[in-house]
Order: sequence, then structure tokens, then C-alpha cells
Amino acid sequence: MHSSRFDSFAVRAAVVAAVTVAVIAIIFVLPPFRNYQLATIAAYLCATAGLTVLIGRNGQLSLGHGALMACGAYSFALTSNAMGDAGATGISVLLVPLAASVIVTSVVGIVVGAAAARLHGPYLAGLTLALVVVIPSITTTFSSVLGGDQGLWAYVEGPPSSIAAAFTVEQWQATIAVLAAALTVLALSNLIAGDFGRRMQAVRDDEIAARLAGIDVARTKITTFVVSAGAAGLGGGVLAMVSQSASPGAFGVTFSLFLLMGVVIGGLGSLLGAVWGAALLVVMPALVSALTDSLQLSPSLAERLDGNLAIAVFGVAVILIVLLAPAGLQGLFGAAIRRLRPGSGGPRHGRHRDSTSVSTPPKAEASI
Repeated sequence: MHSSRFDSFAVRAAVVAAVTVAVIAIIFVLPPFRNYQLATIAAYLCATAGLTVLIGRNGQLSLGHGALMACGAYSFALTSNAMGDAGATGISVLLVPLAASVIVTSVVGIVVGAAAARLHGPYLAGLTLALVVVIPSITTTFSSVLGGDQGLWAYVEGPPSSIAAAFTVEQWQATIAVLAAALTVLALSNLIAGDFGRRMQAVRDDEIAARLAGIDVARTKITTFVVSAGAAGLGGGVLAMVSQSASPGAFGVTFSLFLLMGVVIGGLGSLLGAVWGAALLVVMPALVSALTDSLQLSPSLAERLDGNLAIAVFGVAVILIVLLAPAGLQGLFGAAIRRLRPGSGGPRHGRHRDSTSVSTPPKAEASI
């Protein structure tokens, strides 16, 4: 049993490591702006991966992950600025603020998760949405520390002197962002593939049955929320590193809705779906903006469409996905791959399907 679990973890770690190495290799051939976009995708992936586990695996709807990312971003900025003012140098000026982003946001997740464990459906969504709504008020109330509406500039340490010649600033930040996203995906995939993952799904499917089976429903919900919050906090810290700032305007209600729409389009409960969702959050607004620029619209119409058109496109995409492909883009790709596999087609030579295939429960979803 233990050997089998270790082998499964080793396979997942090998897959994630191989993809990470390939992506980091691509970083060195991309122009600076594309590296910035890649780093942003990696930051969003931390949040979408945690969100898809929370909703898809545990059934807790959150509209407030933008607020949790904001918590991580401000934690990064405050910690890095303090270390910079103290004269600290080296890789610790980057790693300690990122760790602070995870820790502080996880503590917030404990508080919110304890309340969320008692709520369901729209009540839970309303609670998490309230977090996003109060962000501007908090930054204004503590403007001397948090910078008010203007936010904070974040001190970001460059690559260590020993390897500085091999990296530009954009390449270094993209590398750190990709590594953070890879660690997040690996940790979450290992979590949902184990016993705790089965408890999460049991709570999602039927809380009463889960209690009768001896599962502590409240603890499972709180733990899942904390893990998801920590992932979002890391994403916020990475985003603050990339943008070198933390401001309330970057984590508003619209951004939280974008995160939710991204995981729905990508595929709820799937970490690969979270990758699609994170990529769409960066690529789709850029494509929409390029489209509006190419149409040579009047300045007033272009101003009205700026930003709003991307929201409309995301909304239409969500509706189409819900109606036509409830499993999201990853579900579509997974179905296509299964059809292409040898022996996966329909019955041959007039033979009927094995009757046992009807009564056998479907296999569990892949962890990644």
C-alpha cells in the first residue's frame, strides 16, 4: 500500500518536474513581455488550482479568492519592504515574503473557513464575496500601512549574484513563478490523490453519509479551505513579485469572478483544467484587446468596450461550457484522447458491450 502510494507520487512528481523544466527552458527564448505574461499565468494558476480543488472536490463555492490573493500580495509587499529596509539581501528576500504570503493567508483561511464550514450555497458565496467588497475599506482605514487606494510598491530582489549573468529580471521572475506554480500543483495533486482527497469528495457528495462513515465534515471543510487559501496567497505573492506592487484595485469583485469563470471553463475539480483557466485569464483579455484595436473603432466606443468586452466574452464562454461541456475544456480534451486510444471505440464485429461496464462505477478522476 505504502509502496504503491510512493510510486504514484513519484510518477506525479516526475510529470510535474518534466513539464516545469520544459517551461523554464522556453523562458530563455521568450521576449520580456511574454515572460511577464507567463509569470502572470503561473501566479493565477496557484489561485485557480486551489479554487478548483475547493469547489470541484469539496463543493464549497468561493467568490472571494481575489481577496485571498490580495492578502498574499500585501503580505509579500510588507515583508519584502521590511527586509529591504533592514538591508537584507540574497534569495531570502524573495523566499521569506513568499512564505509569509502563504502563512498569513492560511491564517485568514482558518478564520473564514471556520465560518464557511457552517454555511452552504448562496450563504457561503455571500460570505466569501464580502471579503472582496471590504478590501478597499481595509486599505483606506489602514492607509498609513497599506497605502490606501494607491496600494504599495513591493521591493523585489533580483537573481543572486552567482547566477545573475544567466538571467534577466523577467526571466528570473518567470522562473520563480513557474516553480511556485509547479510546487502548488504537485502538492494539491498529492493531496487529492490520498485519503484526504477521498474524504473531500465524500463530504461534497453527501455530508450526512460522510458523517455516518466517521468523517469529520467540519474539519475536512476547514482544512480544504485553508489549503485553497494558502495556494491563493502564494499566487497573490507571486503576482506582487511580478508587478512589484499590491493595490486593492487589482483584486476587485470582477477579478474574483474571473477566477471562478476560469476554473469553470477549464474544468472544475481538475488541476489540468486550472491550467487552462489560468492561461485563459491572461490570453483571452489580450486577444479581445487586440481584436478591438484591429477593428479601428471610434475612441468613445473603444473606451466603452475596453475591459467590458472581455467580461462579456468570458460570460458567454461560461454559458456555452455549462450547456455543451459541463466538464470544461479539460473534459473535452480528455474525451478526445480516450476516443483516439486503441480499443476505445464502440463494439466490433457485432459484439455487444460487456454488461458489467454498465454497472461498474466510473474510475476516479485523475489527480492532475
